[in-house]
Amino acid sequence: MEIGACGIACGICRFRGMCAVGGCVAGTDKDAAKKLETQKSKLGFNCPVLECAFESKVDYCLKDCDRFPCEVHYRGFPYSKAFLSWCQKQKPGGE
Repeated sequence: MEIGACGIACGICRFRGMCAVGGCVAGTDKDAAKKLETQKSKLGFNCPVLECAFESKVDYCLKDCDRFPCEVHYRGFPYSKAFLSWCQKQKPGGE
């Protein structure tokens, strides 16, 4: 099953069929660079989460990135601010 760098399982998303780029990949996936190119050409922008995960060589933000949640996620996609605040509180020394 395809799971995006953000942690969303694209294979169960009702909007996947409408998606111009056909789902996502992990940040370290062999096709991540190609997926970013496809996003840019078909959508006119890159998913900021995949772009960061690719550049940071991180599979999945939720599982693998010590900075999660970071400013990329607080831009509003794909998680709510309430969820991100809860995640921040779970970190050692969290607010």
